Amino acid sequence: MVSTPVLTAVVSLAGLAGVLTWRVREGLTAVTLKKIVMPPLGMATGFCMFFYPPCRVPILWGLGAFLIGAIVFAYPLLLTSDLHWHGGEIRMKRSSAFFAVIIVLALVRWAARDYFDRFLSLEQTGAIFYLLAFGMILRWRWKLVRAYRNLIASPALAAAPSAEQAPAE
Repeated sequence: MVSTPVLTAVVSLAGLAGVLTWRVREGLTAVTLKKIVMPPLGMATGFCMFFYPPCRVPILWGLGAFLIGAIVFAYPLLLTSDLHWHGGEIRMKRSSAFFAVIIVLALVRWAARDYFDRFLSLEQTGAIFYLLAFGMILRWRWKLVRAYRNLIASPALAAAPSAEQAPAE
């Protein structure tokens, strides 16, 4: 497979723009359990890449990439996003740093890709970064599922005004 630095940069920037656009739209609508769970389920189809032999990596490399994604790269997402009641529905609440975190994570992955391309094939690099991203998304979405269930379990919070709705004193 042929990959040029320019093509890689263009595709990476297009993907980043798509993710940022999707996140903005996601923040404007109510959150449901289905909206939380479906992205990781859809992303799980990517494991089919491992049926293609050039994408296979040693199990310890794959496990390491998954754990680095789940522990290191998910951490900023966990800190900068949460769910809350807003106008009788559950919405995603992000800190102002959320988009900066997304951009920094994309830059780190892009820079690390150049390093790994020296030792791995393009397919293996893709597989490693897929596992890293899957670990990151899975942990983040698991936190959102727990937060969603906690909010649903306490409907009294839905009646309480949020900080944006509270009257100024």
